[in-house]
Amino acid sequence: MSEVIVEAGKRHIREINEEIQAACAAGHKVIVRNTLSRHNLGVGLPEGANVHFEGSVGYYCGGLSKGATVTIERNAGWAVGEGMHHSHITVGGYAGMSVGAAMISGTIHVKGDSGPRCGVAMKGGNIIVEGRIGYQSGFMAHSGKIIALGGAGHSCADALWQGEVWVAGPVDSLGVDVKVVEPTAEEVAEVDAILEPLGLVDSSRNWRKMISGQRLWYFESRDASAWLMI
Repeated sequence: MSEVIVEAGKRHIREINEEIQAACAAGHKVIVRNTLSRHNLGVGLPEGANVHFEGSVGYYCGGLSKGATVTIERNAGWAVGEGMHHSHITVGGYAGMSVGAAMISGTIHVKGDSGPRCGVAMKGGNIIVEGRIGYQSGFMAHSGKIIALGGAGHSCADALWQGEVWVAGPVDSLGVDVKVVEPTAEEVAEVDAILEPLGLVDSSRNWRKMISGQRLWYFESRDASAWLMI
């Protein structure tokens, strides 16, 4: 696959993205340089797109992508991969708030820590964070897995639906309506199968698997005390 270099700099973001889209449509791998932590880079990338961002990016990088491969060398701002479908995004450093918000499927791999509400309202797919996930990660996750290898902040897995939060390491506190269960050997094998292509399997990990306690699935106003921590 031939490569095309796109210079971001201070150009209009629409112009940058149009150039990225055109190169992807022509079957090229795209290298984006001089990113300047710009917001909204690589939004709506199509099936088969392969885009590499040198440096750091701002908010919403890779959002609404479908079947794309995105690599970010350094850090990412809020909502990396929001609403994406069947894509694979790698963040080389830290990722800000709301990683993978409302994502439908695919994989987001964060090599550093992530900010608050990682995986908020995600509908499927997997988010792997090698470091620590921030406050209220997993909030209202409908499906999919959040896998944190370095611990979690306060209010972890708050108000889950059918998503799962797996944490190796310390957890500051649990959120509302969280149930911590002992994973089966088969479930651990499923997580290891997700981690194996990333070179992150470690059989010595002591996992905490967090699922919904289902109290809020059937919430009624007279049970308002269930929400006191929110």
